Amino acid sequence: MSAKLEFGCLPTAIGSMPHTNPDEACAVIMKYLPDIPIWPQLPKRSLRENMIVQFSEGFPGVVEQGDKIHIEPSANFESELEQIHIDCEQGDSRKYGVSRDYAAGLHAFLSKAAGSKIVKGQVTGPVTWGLAVTHRDGRGILYDDTLAEAAAKFLRLKASWQESMLRNISPNPIIFVDEPYLISLGSVFTPIPEEKVPVLLEEVFRGIKGIKGLHCCGNTDWSVLLDTSTDILSFDAYDYGSSLSTHSAKVKSFLQRGGNIAWGIVPNEEEALAKESLPSLRDRLEDTMAPFARDGIKFKQIIAQGLITPSCTLASLSLEAANQTLELTAKLSRDLRSRYLV
Repeated sequence: MSAKLEFGCLPTAIGSMPHTNPDEACAVIMKYLPDIPIWPQLPKRSLRENMIVQFSEGFPGVVEQGDKIHIEPSANFESELEQIHIDCEQGDSRKYGVSRDYAAGLHAFLSKAAGSKIVKGQVTGPVTWGLAVTHRDGRGILYDDTLAEAAAKFLRLKASWQESMLRNISPNPIIFVDEPYLISLGSVFTPIPEEKVPVLLEEVFRGIKGIKGLHCCGNTDWSVLLDTSTDILSFDAYDYGSSLSTHSAKVKSFLQRGGNIAWGIVPNEEEALAKESLPSLRDRLEDTMAPFARDGIKFKQIIAQGLITPSCTLASLSLEAANQTLELTAKLSRDLRSRYLV
């Protein structure tokens, strides 16, 4: 990680959009997020753009049932798993692309965002994928050590392929590993072996040569995530802002080694969005950042080593509300930059 990695609260977003037309989704993104545009995941266009199914293409034994996946081992299952390990060792991600049928937004983005200084992509994380992809009995493959390791290596190759594609249009691609299921870390209802989390995450991170991010849209044990090699930690600062402040010492160390925090301060729920304005969101964000400043982190450093984003996916919003969310994200970013970084 570069000690000089500073985004200065530029605006970007998480991934999913409510559109069904990839060109229209890309146009909205380029309008509001020109500094760090994202390629849009479009789950309303196709069930194959659901974040679990989207990155399943090519995994051995995959059976798609709508937006759910289970594994049915074939006669060649073991050798196919072994090939994933071999391809990882050789750094060969050519067979692990995401086709247009699974990611129309990505393929449209590759032409729409060409020449951008920075672009952002995303891949589903190994914990979330490993819990959502199941054996036929419904048990997540995360609990099978062999399959969990293979899944992490598979997603590592997916991330590597994606980064190479984005590098064709931008010198600075960012790849986020999206882990919404990490909200279950420490839960008795969906137990996640804590010792597995950093191991699986680091396996995926090894496939990313450039800037890597980690996103969780709820409360979790942030100390585990802050100790990984991620360059950016992304979280829902609107609903869970105080959850990160209990790990202030870890956050300070993270920033000192060059990390950035993506503050998901613009709500992705229409009722909450209707109540907010630029001043109210700025006040809410400054209140969320204040505990870190009180604990000895310079406020200007927090701003300099930050990004501004919606709290999470926009896929459930109307097109109008999604536009409003991105517009507020962009306006808040400009406001903060003009106040604190000039």
